[in-house]
Order: sequence, then C-alpha cells, then structure tokens
Amino acid sequence: MDEVLQVPDAPIVLSTASVYPEKTPAAFEIAAQLGYDGLEVMVTTDPASQDIDVLRRLSDYHQIPILSVHAPCLLLTQRVWGREPWGKLMRSKDAAEKLGARVVVVHPPFRWQREYAREFEQGLARMQEETDVVFSVENMFPVRARTTEVGMYAPHWNPVDQPYPNVTIDLSHTAVSGSDPLAMADALGDRLAHLHLADGIGVVNRDEHLVPGRGNQPAAEMLERLAAQRYTGQVVVEINTRRATGRDQRIDDLAESLAFTRLHLAAARPAGAWRVDSEGEVSPS
Repeated sequence: MDEVLQVPDAPIVLSTASVYPEKTPAAFEIAAQLGYDGLEVMVTTDPASQDIDVLRRLSDYHQIPILSVHAPCLLLTQRVWGREPWGKLMRSKDAAEKLGARVVVVHPPFRWQREYAREFEQGLARMQEETDVVFSVENMFPVRARTTEVGMYAPHWNPVDQPYPNVTIDLSHTAVSGSDPLAMADALGDRLAHLHLADGIGVVNRDEHLVPGRGNQPAAEMLERLAAQRYTGQVVVEINTRRATGRDQRIDDLAESLAFTRLHLAAARPAGAWRVDSEGEVSPS
C-alpha cells in the first residue's frame, strides 16, 4: 500500500556542477526531466554558465528557475570573471539579481588573497546592504600532509565561528574535514541559509561529493532535522557524476539523489503531498 508523505517549502535544487563533464545546458534539461524545483548555476569555464542571456533563455525554455549562483571562487576558476575577487562577487550578485536568484554562494578567501581576506567580513557586509540577494559563505576543509594540517583559507575553512550572517553547509566538505554537520547546523541556527547535499566517507584531501546515502555523513538526519525546523532555505544536490558511464547512469544518480531528498524532507508540515510506493519511489500524490 502506498504511503502519503508531506514535503516542506524548501526547494530541491540541482547544481550544474552535478552534470559535469556535460555542460550547463544539460543541467537544465535533466532538472526539468526529473522534476527538480530549480537550478544552482556554478559559474565555471563553461561559457554558458557565465552568460546571463543564455542562462535566461535556458531557464525560460525548460521552465526551470535559477534559484542560486555559485561564485567562481574555486582554484580552477581563478581567471573566470577576472582575477579580482571583489569583482567576481559583484558580477555574481549582478547575475543573481538579473536571473531572479536568491542566493550567491561564496567560499572563504584563500590565505594568499591577503587583502581580500583582511576585508572579507566588512566588504561582504557592505555588499549585502546593497542587495536582497543573500551572500552565503560555504564551509571548506583543511589540506592534510601526513599529520600536519595546512590551512588554505582565511580566517578559517569553517565559517561557523565567524560572524557571517548566512552560511552554507556542504556535506562532502564536512566528510573531508571530519566535522559534525549536525553540530554545525545547531551552532548556526537561523544563520544556516543554504545546504549543499552530498555525501562522503572522509578520504583525506578528497572532496568526493557522493550520492547522498552512499557515504557516512548524516545526510538523512540533516534533512529530517531541517524539515522539523521548518527550514525554507534551498537544498542543493551537488554530487560528482563525472565517472558515470554515460547520460543514463548520470540521470539515475540524480534521480536517486532527488528521491532521497524528498523522502527525508517529508517530515515537515506540508506544502504538498508526495506518495512513496512499495519500491521506495517518491512521486506527487
């Protein structure tokens, strides 16, 4: 017998990074096919991820809203939208505003970005005063060389103890750092604005981004706790599918991630009903 569950207001969003090495347009196509609520655009070297007009056309064609933008602050995107970090954030904010996105995800500064790191907290606060778009600082992880921990980020890879008003928790990053994401969420309280949902087993210096449920992170518990707290931020599926044998396996992994998220968010007060059948498949009631 089918069981009717309820899902919360938190949108379930697909990161464009989850379809790599396919390009940004594929993320819109797959998100629409599977029924994701929206997209997070990871701004990368892919020209489509940088072009607001292209992104708007893709969003309109597939009827998939762009709900968040991930600023190009990875090591691999140091030259995307220029090399000046404040310029990258400004362009990310402008893109989010023009696309109707509500969140810009940003990483803490690298240690060698000394001036940027020194002004990061105050500069971010000034930018926040000028927009309704939320800047959300993501937890990262240290690099370990044998028994030595090398800090790559300033003032720290963990934003929980920093005075940022909005923070993103990434469950693959907590696996690498050995952090407790549930304790982090408790410490953040209302400052938890955004969730990158993935998994990991904690391999040293390897950011795995496994399908949720395939690692040792408390992904299910995190979703259920947020649901019980009436969390309305975005839950962004950000997994690594680059080893998929092809489009079919990639879609299977993204469908599994969506079903996992819907199922474990189902403890919240309803914004709509979903039916879970005897095979564990989740579908609209």
